[in-house]
Amino acid sequence: MKLLSITVPCYNSAAYMERCVDSLLKGGEDVEIIIVNDGSSDETPAIADRYAKEYPTIIKAVHKENGGHGSAVNAGIDRASGLYFKVVDSDDWVKEEAYLKILETLRELTGGERVLDMLISNFVYEKTGENRHKVMRFKHALPVDEMFTWEDVKHFHKGQYILMHSVIFRTKLLRECGLKLPDHTFYVDNLYVFEPLPFVRNMYYLDVNFYRYYIGREDQSVNEEVMIGRIDQQITVNKLMIDYMIENKSRITASKRMYQYMVSYLDIITTVSSILLIRSNTKENLVKKKELWDYLKKKDWMLYRKLRYGLLGRCMNLPGRSGRKISVEGYKICRRFFNFN
Repeated sequence: MKLLSITVPCYNSAAYMERCVDSLLKGGEDVEIIIVNDGSSDETPAIADRYAKEYPTIIKAVHKENGGHGSAVNAGIDRASGLYFKVVDSDDWVKEEAYLKILETLRELTGGERVLDMLISNFVYEKTGENRHKVMRFKHALPVDEMFTWEDVKHFHKGQYILMHSVIFRTKLLRECGLKLPDHTFYVDNLYVFEPLPFVRNMYYLDVNFYRYYIGREDQSVNEEVMIGRIDQQITVNKLMIDYMIENKSRITASKRMYQYMVSYLDIITTVSSILLIRSNTKENLVKKKELWDYLKKKDWMLYRKLRYGLLGRCMNLPGRSGRKISVEGYKICRRFFNFN
């Protein structure tokens, strides 16, 4: 059995996927790399097959019909044989020194008295045209270099949360919690790092800059114009997160710290949905914004009240055109002040 399975979802990734895969190969035989070709029409399938042929004990090439990022992650989880599981997007890469440290830590913790459910590390924004790289660390909120539980977690900065780039899950946990990401939907990475949390007991944080998160392509899903164009998918993910909070309320509220963290996460996702709907500046999307908040209110009044009358909820729901302008400016200030992800 491999120590770590890493899935690389690929859709028309021929121009950049080799840098990603080459960085992952530095993990050696402890690692299984699953390249999932999600119905690509470029040279991605051929590149995946070449790697699988050159490194048959490390790399698997999986070819499937196009189903979107979530579908590719699902395929990786289904085929993973490693004790732990990681997703690395095909336009990103990992830093060798931090990678080897993570593998060393996983080896040391495997077979211990306490089962590790989630390992967390830093990620670095690699933004085109910028020499300075922004590092997302969590040492203000998480104990460093030790196993801990939710009760040991401190307060995260407002608007900060653990992204997919930061986590390695125990593979069996992902299967046991029933995680199944929706097909043909962007922004499902929020579900990936949200739904497993009530099943996570033991965590470990390494303060190393492992994952390099590339930002700069105009067609990238996190580009604001692209996000506004795909706002219905953002809303879908937002509503699925609301549903999950409500359907699993008893499990989530069993830990006060976990509940606080998950409410805060939902708060920022709802804020992002709201600000994008405001910034699109169309009547149709303003109606969708109201519908989103009404959806939350109908589902759970207490959760609605917590989000609606918190700092971000108040900022997102100021009345009239002038109120919406203030909302946008307020969001920009909050993003700078609180160092949003």
